[in-house]
Amino acid sequence: MEDFYDDDTFNDSYDYNYEHTICDKETVRSFASVFLPVIYALALVVGLAGNALVVVVYTSKVRLRTLTDVCILNLAISDLLLLFTLPFWAADAVHGWKLGSAACKITSFLYSTNFSCGMLLLACISVDRYRAVAQNPTGRTGTGPRVRRQWLLVCVVLWAVASFLGLPELVFSTVKHSHHRMACTAIYPPSMARPAKAALELLEVTLRFVLPFLVMVVCYSCIGRALSQAAGVQRDRKWRALRVLLAVVAVFLLTQLPYNVVKLCRALDIIYILVTDCEVSKGLDRALQVTESLALSHACINPLLYAFIGSSFRGHVLKAAKHLGQRFGRHPRHVNEEPAVEIALNTHTQMQSQSGSEDQDTSTFTI
Repeated sequence: MEDFYDDDTFNDSYDYNYEHTICDKETVRSFASVFLPVIYALALVVGLAGNALVVVVYTSKVRLRTLTDVCILNLAISDLLLLFTLPFWAADAVHGWKLGSAACKITSFLYSTNFSCGMLLLACISVDRYRAVAQNPTGRTGTGPRVRRQWLLVCVVLWAVASFLGLPELVFSTVKHSHHRMACTAIYPPSMARPAKAALELLEVTLRFVLPFLVMVVCYSCIGRALSQAAGVQRDRKWRALRVLLAVVAVFLLTQLPYNVVKLCRALDIIYILVTDCEVSKGLDRALQVTESLALSHACINPLLYAFIGSSFRGHVLKAAKHLGQRFGRHPRHVNEEPAVEIALNTHTQMQSQSGSEDQDTSTFTI
């Protein structure tokens, strides 16, 4: 059996230099030049619409009453920054990288940082929802300067961790001439190529998927138990809330699990040199492209899962649409809005309350 790897293997995503042969991955590049631009264009259009609306509404109309609100706003900003890098990667897949080394570093850094930040923010949202339901027996959450400083500190820490995960892309990404085209890729020193690639793959799988998923499962399981035992909440609203929680976890699992399984396989391959067949290597590259595109779709789904379901957010969107209609001389009919899954719970009590006042600070749990 031939040894299919040397140090250059870990510095190139498409072509592996083998000891005796070279695995030509032109078919992988051809697939990427067709598949990635189409998927990235769809993600850009859908994601920009939803996340831009979230940012506009939260920054202009909605008072940030909870840490969840702050995280949803940061999540939308993070998703937008991630989506803005997609046209550059689409162009790279078709024509190669044309913008130079500095743009390569910045784009790679923004992609990695915002991908990581989005996953960490999802974990933070689940923790804050758990605190609002299960650890707030007083039924009130302050929004004073001290609390807002805590919110700011949480967001700064999350962005700092995400930026740390993006630093290798900023340091090692560069433009490399490969097969009659320029490519933006991470080039590691030969002495550290194998351990650096393996360590980064494993670290990203841990912090981008394993940790957020475990946090979400634990927190939402506790929330589900609290909802199922809550008195004074209508049964249909209770089960509707539970279905939303299940949908949040299921969407995260379906979009992120395949990508991280492939990344884990790549990490194990780097450490133990498991792939020794060219066709298997090509299949792994295609799988990475497809599953990474699936993982990116979460940036398009986030506004639906975390913002549009809330009654307060939808109410502000409807008000904005009404004002826009009146500005153009139209008077839309009154729309009967379906109640959102928004429940206020006091743990250890049998009290359930809902408030229509936007200024009242309660432990309202909006799913």
